[in-house]
Amino acid sequence: MAQSTETTDWVSRFADEVIEESERRAPGKPVVVASGLSPSGPIHLGNLREVMTPHLVADEIRRRGHQVRHLISWDDYDRYRKVPQGIAGVDDSWAQHIGKPLTSVPAPKGSSYPNWAEHFKAAMVDALAELGVEFDGISQTAQYTAGTYREQILHAMKHRADIDAILAQYRTKKAPAKKQQQKPLDEAELEAAEGSGAAGEDDGSAGSGGYFPYKPFCGNCEKDLTTVTSYDDATTELSYTCNECGFAETVRLNEFNRGKLVWKVDWPMRWAYEGVVFEPSGVDHSSPGSSFQVGGQIVGIFGGKQPIGPMYAFVGISGMAKMSSSRGGVPTPGDALQIMEPQILRWLYARRRPNQSFKIAFDQEIQRLYDEWDKLDAKVAEGAALPADVAAHSRAVRTAGGELPRTARPLPYRTLASVADITAGHEDQALRILSELDPSDPPASLDEVRPRYDKAEAWINTHVPADQRTIVRDEPDAELLKSLDEASRESLRLLLAGLAENWSLDGLTHLVYGVPKVQAGFPADATPKELPAEIKTAQRTFFALLYHLLVGRDTGPRLPTLLLAVGQERVRSLLGE
Repeated sequence: MAQSTETTDWVSRFADEVIEESERRAPGKPVVVASGLSPSGPIHLGNLREVMTPHLVADEIRRRGHQVRHLISWDDYDRYRKVPQGIAGVDDSWAQHIGKPLTSVPAPKGSSYPNWAEHFKAAMVDALAELGVEFDGISQTAQYTAGTYREQILHAMKHRADIDAILAQYRTKKAPAKKQQQKPLDEAELEAAEGSGAAGEDDGSAGSGGYFPYKPFCGNCEKDLTTVTSYDDATTELSYTCNECGFAETVRLNEFNRGKLVWKVDWPMRWAYEGVVFEPSGVDHSSPGSSFQVGGQIVGIFGGKQPIGPMYAFVGISGMAKMSSSRGGVPTPGDALQIMEPQILRWLYARRRPNQSFKIAFDQEIQRLYDEWDKLDAKVAEGAALPADVAAHSRAVRTAGGELPRTARPLPYRTLASVADITAGHEDQALRILSELDPSDPPASLDEVRPRYDKAEAWINTHVPADQRTIVRDEPDAELLKSLDEASRESLRLLLAGLAENWSLDGLTHLVYGVPKVQAGFPADATPKELPAEIKTAQRTFFALLYHLLVGRDTGPRLPTLLLAVGQERVRSLLGE
């Protein structure tokens, strides 16, 4: 199969490496890439990088004609660590479930899902579908409780001394300072860092019977606050005591399915079991002595190899330094997709190498982001974009399965946001204004500018503070109009005189910028190079006057859009004609 021509971006370089490595390890078999997500709370935009990095690489491999499996392991058999704050339908009573598997914890009140894990998993599944991410989901609860990993568990117990020797190399090493981490620890790593084992790491149970890499969930209270007290390799009889409720029992591990390998053993076991060739890891997993590094040694015990694993940097939000899935209120992929099209969100992850951090804008920056995207879109269409930008654009708008749905008429986001702001949900008014933007080719319905219009409207309604919303005056500001000097009155007369013949977005743009030029004795179409610096000051003063007369503030939506929204008759009234 011919290699992709898009060789200038990070995705293609990883695809080359992964294909070569997969052929070396498992010739003729599908390439396996993997992600792991813990539905311990809202799955946030930082977690999305755990999925998008292998997705983009897998998609490039598919484009080249290879078979690929992108596994997403739902770590829903992880312990419930703590009650997240700020989540609707959750109160302090959920503390009684700490230590249980996430699938044994009740969903928040009012949820239609059977348990905590399914509730938080569902929103991510919906977002991934909208983003065009193809994956095979694997529930670790289903795997463990069905006995799927029984041989691997027995093998780990048989080789517990070898595993213990590997882990012992790191137990005396000082953990990296928390402030050095670029992304908060995810649930699995927190479990490893906050356990009761040696050096404070939950890398196994060290009871009177020695080290054990397996932790049962209690048969009485369902919690993992247990200690293995003995194990017999020949009979697989395992005895444990619950430190929470005092329950104790002896079971046969060759038929017992209510427990799991500790995280630092579980992860490399799955690499070997699934034949994973590519899986990225966050900064927290890549530091010395952490899961990815230790797993690289433990995986050999299971007869496997460590995946190619780039470290990925954190993803921030405008105004928010870091994200942690254990806290409520943290923006999720679903939140982002309410205000931006999937192509834009895909592009943000595709255009930056995994080790480069970036921010996702929920504030005014989203307008600039859309402007940047639209410019790139135009350059790609003209054949004028750089190869790496073409590659990132291609990965944003389509997958190997086809093109993602897109807005038929992608008008500027800032324009749509202004229209949505001014019309406050009145679709007939919105269509009228949009039709006047380009009278020669008006949209027949709002469907032509959807879903972008809906995203812009959602942004206005959910992320723009009430005191920044645009409310057009009901009556003229008679006091302000009466106080104007002759120069200001003249500027209004010039604007009103040109309204009718310039009633379009381009025409009104030319008009509002041209009035101060004409007043200063210059042609309305004079370029900035032909004008003195004072003209810019005069324009700002004129714009502020118009905003005060129309909406009672110093600033607002772009004036041409605002004028169209208000309508000619009302503009004339508010400006004192």
